[in-house]
Amino acid sequence: MLVRLMYASRAVPTVDQDQLLAIVRKSKANNPGVGVTGVLCFSQGLFLQMLEGGRGPVNALYNRIAADPRHTQVELLAYEEITERRFAGWSMGQVNLARLNPGLLLKYSETSTLDPFAVSGGVSMSLFEELMATASIVGQA
Repeated sequence: MLVRLMYASRAVPTVDQDQLLAIVRKSKANNPGVGVTGVLCFSQGLFLQMLEGGRGPVNALYNRIAADPRHTQVELLAYEEITERRFAGWSMGQVNLARLNPGLLLKYSETSTLDPFAVSGGVSMSLFEELMATASIVGQA
């Protein structure tokens, strides 16, 4: 059974671009072996991530993420059974924030700042889908 999980968290102050790249590299190396795909967005100390795959592997990965000391305030935004993946092409894609139009964020929230804690899981899902459609996600498997 396939599931889709979306969470948000706040990064501890020591998380920098190098650590972010290490997280993405490790995800790209490990996720294919367990059948997990997804997309990660990191902006101004916030993580927003979508994971897709079998229920067991996705749950196990989320539990590891929630226990990771690089995160605080890990909050589950959405969890659903799915019939197909939306992000099947990414062992772990990353949102290219340099290509992100602030107007796109305004379309889905009160400000042009990414804040998944201030919007619903459905809104964050719509944002991810638009990011995918506008080629703002990099790092295809």
